[in-house]
Amino acid sequence: MGRYRPPRERGSLYITPEGERALREELRYLWKEKRPAVTQAVKEAAAQGDRSENAEYIYGKKQLREIDSRVRFLSKRLDELTVVRESPHDTSRVFFGAWVTLEDDETGEEVRYRLVGPDEFDVSQGLLSVDAPFARAMLRKRLDDEVVQNTSDGERLWIITAIDYP
Repeated sequence: MGRYRPPRERGSLYITPEGERALREELRYLWKEKRPAVTQAVKEAAAQGDRSENAEYIYGKKQLREIDSRVRFLSKRLDELTVVRESPHDTSRVFFGAWVTLEDDETGEEVRYRLVGPDEFDVSQGLLSVDAPFARAMLRKRLDDEVVQNTSDGERLWIITAIDYP
């Protein structure tokens, strides 16, 4: 038996229109392009005979299981997500979908993040999950408010210098 792992906390159910488009495109690609190609490869490998020692067949079946699992996940997830298409009424505060520019209080370093859903975050592109502790610390803050980021080296203080909504 494996070790017990408690269920993960569910991420927030919000997504930007761009994130929804990306997930729908991934689902379309997997279902319409990749799965048929892998199915054909498995069919060809099965025609070669003994399946128990056929690495192409075994690997192809494993790929199909992974694709089917991802397709199931994407289908269910897209059904339950809420696409946030409008900016909030109070655009002077940080909410979901905002681009936030921050300045480090000590070094003057400036960074820019957009608060997005957990299904679309990519810190290298400046997309920060709204469920991340740093993003939660930013929520409802205004221009020139301080945001405290807890790091392994201690606390880091940031000042909000700009809030923009697309």
